[in-house]
Amino acid sequence: MGPRPLNDRFPRFGLNPEPLNPKLMNPKLMTQSIKEKLTGEDEGPVTGPGPPQKSGINWKMIAAIALFWFLLFYFFTPARQPTMPLPYSKFKNKVQEGQVQSITVKGEEVTGRFNEPVKGEPTQTLFGGKEAPEFESFKTIIPGFGDKELMTLLEENEVVVNAKSDQRSWFWVLVVNVLPWVLIIGFFVYSSRKFQERMGGAGGMGPFSIGKSKAKLYTRFTSNVTFEDVAGLENAKKELLEVVEFLKDPSKFKSLGGELPKGILLVGPPGVGKTLIARGIAGEAGVPFYSISGSEFIEMFVGVGASRVRDMFKNAKKEAPTIIFIDELDSIGRVRGTGVGGGHDEREQTLNQILSEMDGFSPQEDIIVMAATNRPDVLDPALVRPGRFDRQITLELPQRKARVAILKVHTKDMPLADDVDLERVAGMTVGFSGADLKNLANEAALLAARHERKQVTAADFSQARDKITMGVEREDFVRDEEKKIIAHHEAGHALVARFYAGADPLEKVTIIPRGRSLGATELIPEEDRYNLTRSYVLGRIAVLLGGRTAEQLILNDVSSGAGDDLKKATELARRMVCQWGMSEKLGPMTFQQGEPHPFLGREMAQPKDFSEETARLIDEEIRDIIKNTQQEVRDILESHQTVLEALAQELLDKETLTREEVDGLIEERGGS
Repeated sequence: MGPRPLNDRFPRFGLNPEPLNPKLMNPKLMTQSIKEKLTGEDEGPVTGPGPPQKSGINWKMIAAIALFWFLLFYFFTPARQPTMPLPYSKFKNKVQEGQVQSITVKGEEVTGRFNEPVKGEPTQTLFGGKEAPEFESFKTIIPGFGDKELMTLLEENEVVVNAKSDQRSWFWVLVVNVLPWVLIIGFFVYSSRKFQERMGGAGGMGPFSIGKSKAKLYTRFTSNVTFEDVAGLENAKKELLEVVEFLKDPSKFKSLGGELPKGILLVGPPGVGKTLIARGIAGEAGVPFYSISGSEFIEMFVGVGASRVRDMFKNAKKEAPTIIFIDELDSIGRVRGTGVGGGHDEREQTLNQILSEMDGFSPQEDIIVMAATNRPDVLDPALVRPGRFDRQITLELPQRKARVAILKVHTKDMPLADDVDLERVAGMTVGFSGADLKNLANEAALLAARHERKQVTAADFSQARDKITMGVEREDFVRDEEKKIIAHHEAGHALVARFYAGADPLEKVTIIPRGRSLGATELIPEEDRYNLTRSYVLGRIAVLLGGRTAEQLILNDVSSGAGDDLKKATELARRMVCQWGMSEKLGPMTFQQGEPHPFLGREMAQPKDFSEETARLIDEEIRDIIKNTQQEVRDILESHQTVLEALAQELLDKETLTREEVDGLIEERGGS
């Protein structure tokens, strides 16, 4: 038997590939359904558009229902006997002959039954013969001039006479007169709604509602995120607790004449949890939370962004106290005057409206505007002045302790093996954000499910980290000559990392191609570093130069595989000289050659603020740092050349070596 599909195995590792309840996908429906369960009351419509909903007629369902009713009536409705059409003169003859049992008169139409079945005219059958059908009932029409003798004739022959009114019921009249108009009006309403949905895209924002806010509203019924769900970020949570207390009890601050900042700017790299902690504030305070991205204000029509800003603040004032959260603020809050359209640029008009709305707040309006960005340097000065976004809270990448807490949150539903040590996993993930750690845990679960394991092991976390940092394993065919070059190159990196003072500890070395690299040497810092010393930077440069130096020493040749290593080593040496003042010749000075442009968001060529002589000294100092470090690396590899060759051969045999295996090989070959 083959392996089961992945979808059958994922739930064991905290994954949920099953489709979600539609009410969970729509905040508006979720708000009403949850509140109905808790309070038994209907919350009513929720302000702000929700996620897109599919609408339209399900023709397949209608056809199935119609077929069901047709079959039901066909098989369970009793079959009706055929009725003989009878001319009026023959009808009177039948009455005179005593063949009529009863009749029913409805207007000019007469239907009745014979005493005994009467044969009709012979008709052609399917097989060519003729057959005379028998009739038990008949129908005829009374002439318009009437027949005064008919009633006497019926009484003489003892025919039962029944009479029915020919007037239609009020319900039938209502259906005939009103139903066509209902269908016509319904068709136009349906067509109008479909037209608006197609014109406005998701959310049904038609041409008449294009200026309405697209902010999504979250309440305590639709979002239950609190600070307990935000692992790490302890300093930021302490700072934001004041905001929570203000939203819970504004009178506590207002009685002392204090006012909370109207704008709070969350600054940090992508994935650190800026949006999550903003939702945590709303969950802690139990107030409505409006969330919108900066890009949702801008449309192809002039003035739409400003109109949506006005509508969003108008809705928020009705729900006060409340929180407005604008994600990616830098998309609309960049420095004014850098756009193509000048003051009439749509982005600048939207920014002007935001500034105006924040200034228009009165002290009684308990509304807090929060925004998130990873580029605070490009924001307009008017946006970050006191009275607007005057409080900035910086969210840094999680430290080791915070990474452990984040991993515990994302692995609480996973069956972990005994060899999984989250402390060690946190040590392997220096520089990972909260989003990266969540992805790491998910990738580890996927790998465990792929290998038919019932628990997630430490090897799964290690492979998941390699996949995230270096890419997926490639199945490229590498020639033996190239594999030999790669093995000596990575062996050089590994040995320098083990013997050069100040280098990060070695974790693993491999020659398996991943992503765009043909091999990798992983170094795991013992602790998070926020300040780099000169010896530590030189250690990083030495490890980068170890691969190329090993190729020169053993193979008497060099390859292009060291291109990225040389680029990084040169960049570190340039920063040592030009930015960090680590040059003995030039001293503690900085020499900036490029500055980030506030509009383009990247470094551009700027005029140098130093002479050509200084530029020459900078180049010489960078070259001396690289060459001196390379000589130290060569001395290390020459003194351990036997170990270097043995390590390269071991890589050719096993392809991947751990730190313990490298240390064992060094001790076996007499290394120190």
